[in-house]
Amino acid sequence: MDQNQAPIYEALDRFRQMRVVPFDVPGHKHGRGNPELTAFLGEQCVSVDVNSMKPLDNLCHPISVIRHAEDLAADAFGAAHAFLMVGGTTSSVQSMVLSACKRGDEIILPRNVHRSVINALVLCGAVPVYVNPEVDKRLGISLGMEREQVAKAIREHPSAVAVLVNNPTYYGVCSDLQAIVQMAHDAGMLCLADEAHGTHFYFGDDMPLSAMAAGADMSAVSMHKSGGSLTQSSLLLTGPGVSPGHVRQIINLTQTTSGSYLLMSSLDISRRNLALRGRKVFAHVLEMAEYARDEVNAIGGYYAFGKELINGDSIYDFDATKLSVHTREIGLAGIEVYDILRDDYDIQIEFGDIGNILAYLSMGDRPQELERLVSALADIRRRYQRDPSGLLSQEYIDPEVVSSPQEAFYADKQSIPLHDSVGHVCSEFVMCYPPGIPILAPGERITAEILDYIEYARSKGCSLTGPEDPDIQRLNVLV
Repeated sequence: MDQNQAPIYEALDRFRQMRVVPFDVPGHKHGRGNPELTAFLGEQCVSVDVNSMKPLDNLCHPISVIRHAEDLAADAFGAAHAFLMVGGTTSSVQSMVLSACKRGDEIILPRNVHRSVINALVLCGAVPVYVNPEVDKRLGISLGMEREQVAKAIREHPSAVAVLVNNPTYYGVCSDLQAIVQMAHDAGMLCLADEAHGTHFYFGDDMPLSAMAAGADMSAVSMHKSGGSLTQSSLLLTGPGVSPGHVRQIINLTQTTSGSYLLMSSLDISRRNLALRGRKVFAHVLEMAEYARDEVNAIGGYYAFGKELINGDSIYDFDATKLSVHTREIGLAGIEVYDILRDDYDIQIEFGDIGNILAYLSMGDRPQELERLVSALADIRRRYQRDPSGLLSQEYIDPEVVSSPQEAFYADKQSIPLHDSVGHVCSEFVMCYPPGIPILAPGERITAEILDYIEYARSKGCSLTGPEDPDIQRLNVLV
């Protein structure tokens, strides 16, 4: 297909030139009704914040420009079908899981998934079969899915309908996706990929294998992360063995009927940019990341890890565009370095956890800003380094699953003080955000180790979210 085209953008441009008189929504009427908003966002932006109409197609049932944009996206990503998503990759992930699973179905997945995956299980009633990941003891991070652990889960749960894989994890770790796809298909199961952090795999050389290239059945791709589109815009990709009509029906259960043309046009323009220039762009990103990794490691104390971690199984490959840095050896938790970078140096990185930070590099970064980050990290080590003894090292704790997420979430519950909750079964989520991987999910038993982790994360400044109690002094547990 001609990847020079951008059908939604082109249709909006034609619409703007027509000077149509609006007697429909949105009520700001091309910005005239809300001058403060127009001044803030710009007239060109608000003039194309419009409603679905025949010349602009309809996201719920696309037949013209949106359908053409989806076909172009499928072609660019090597998928059979692509769906424009305006509810973030959370919506893509949930639609993917809901398309594959129904109440009572088993789905094999790693426990270090984003909360959107478990949210989908709450919605549909599917039952998780967790493949608990290996943990790198030095870094304290969870790794990928080992082939034998996936094979064991498939043998022990032959009626499972799907296997879900992170490609990659937040830290850049990739599983042997092609082997897992083959195992799933041999067992008559679908293979789903959460590629929220892997958009660039489709457009870069020397990158880990993308889900569609590996033969996966569905993939949720977060275009706004490394693909350049506006926040909250995403793609859902499907392979040839998945019914696009069924997936569209599932998407329409939860996605808005008033799709934002700002988000859709950003997907359209960004897909064109990636298709035409992606390989050159991401070659430069990779070059910057490798340079920054070497510079950070030269400081001493920090460990910016990369492809040297690859072991052929639980770390089958590594996304070298991720600048993941272990901070524990300088005596600081990752979240402490995160806060210092923002508060003292005006540098905003993606996240910090108890032992690591992640600086997310993509097409908009420049070498001079990387130099500023490296200089700041060197200065932080000089000013703040202390004895690392006593710092918690492990980020991931294996859960004890007692009931399905849906059963626990909707069960009768009571609110009790956090410190009295050991031994009870949690009915809500607790997580640090980002990265949004639950410490506790509905249906999991609360242990003293988990409470120690929560208190430690809180003391270090992690942003804890999830529970009904905003202060996270109480938890909802099963009666």
